[in-house]
Amino acid sequence: MRPEIVAHRGASEHRAEHTRAAYELALQQGADGLECDIRLTRDGHLVCVHDRTVNRTSTGRGVVSTLTLAKLAELDFGQWHHELPESADDLMHEPIGQPSADLRERGLLTLDDLLGLLKDSPKHVKLFIETKHPVRYTGLVEAKLVAQLRRHGLSTPVSKEESRVVVMSFSRMAVRRVRQQAPKLPTVLLLDRFQPGLRGGALPDWADITGPGVHLLREDPDYVARCAEQGHDTYCWTVDEPADIDLCRRAGVRYLATNAPAHTRRHLESGPSATVAQSLPGE
Repeated sequence: MRPEIVAHRGASEHRAEHTRAAYELALQQGADGLECDIRLTRDGHLVCVHDRTVNRTSTGRGVVSTLTLAKLAELDFGQWHHELPESADDLMHEPIGQPSADLRERGLLTLDDLLGLLKDSPKHVKLFIETKHPVRYTGLVEAKLVAQLRRHGLSTPVSKEESRVVVMSFSRMAVRRVRQQAPKLPTVLLLDRFQPGLRGGALPDWADITGPGVHLLREDPDYVARCAEQGHDTYCWTVDEPADIDLCRRAGVRYLATNAPAHTRRHLESGPSATVAQSLPGE
């Protein structure tokens, strides 16, 4: 069984990360799941921004937690991706008629907007939400998240397998808070290194899924099997290279986070010896 493809910050290789355009393209490309990072604004709104500041990804500057929603909404988060494709072949395969998204789809994306997009999708797509830490608001991020999921009817799924939302973090305390406040939601403990006691495949009882970076699987591909023996699926990030895609497939990874959903899906469907094309941003 091939891994399920999760669009990392949307189809972020071909549209600016965390913009509506990136997530709409990911859905067009057949992603099985979407991934986003969330932070709190100064006035208490959850927004989809990875970095502590907006300096890298927008036309503005400043720390997300010190800016209001209204101020963030004035910024263009996709201008750096607003250019023509490098080749005529790329242009022919664009799923829309513009070289990049229009301004409306390049602005700030709130979590509320992304949840609406998820619920409107005809396909049963999962949303993997990462809470970022450390932040000045600490546990308020998870409290606000659970409250928002509750308003959307997504906080108490029939089962963890059927849940449309999965919550994850590198912060152990953050994952524990989610389990305490919404025990039916599935959780991922993200790992950028093997923490003491986890290499054997066991997880704390407040985490359902292990979330290693692909660099950890290159070091120890059998980790996935050990986790499976303990009853835990694996979510692996961020996987774009053909050799890493093949590694995840051989190891038995359940969820594969990638910046290029269409490329990765095409590689998985064409067999382990295939290479991922470097063009064709959409289908």
